[in-house]
Amino acid sequence: MASRSSTSEHSAPLLDEQICFALYNASRAMTARYRELLEPLGLTYPQYLVMLVLWESEPVTVSHLGARLQLDSGTLSPLLRRLEAAGFVERNRSADDERSVLVSLTPAGDELRAQTTRFPELVCGASGLSIDAIEMLRDQVFAFAGNIRTSI
Repeated sequence: MASRSSTSEHSAPLLDEQICFALYNASRAMTARYRELLEPLGLTYPQYLVMLVLWESEPVTVSHLGARLQLDSGTLSPLLRRLEAAGFVERNRSADDERSVLVSLTPAGDELRAQTTRFPELVCGASGLSIDAIEMLRDQVFAFAGNIRTSI
């Protein structure tokens, strides 16, 4: 049976047929699951993303964090302020370039890493998908997003 959106050029598209809605819906579900896991640690999901970058390599510049997370400074600065106030990160001017601000973990921020090691496993379990399926989906979504960005 043909869907309504494919039966006529002039019909309005159906919500459930839109990839934008599917991705939005999945993102909200994923963020809600992480919110439940992160709340006891005093982290929000965007703050967790900052911590993930820092756990990979630190110190990093604020501009590197922004590029890696695709966040502008107006969004990133308040996140960093709250993480600094919570005692998880510290910001310092670079000795090499006073215009650059370096972000690094505090001991408390580094200790959070151990409390998050099971998060991917817990989220994977909640998804009903295998690790292989999730990795394939992740790679497809990254490729999809990259293609969309380059077409803008």
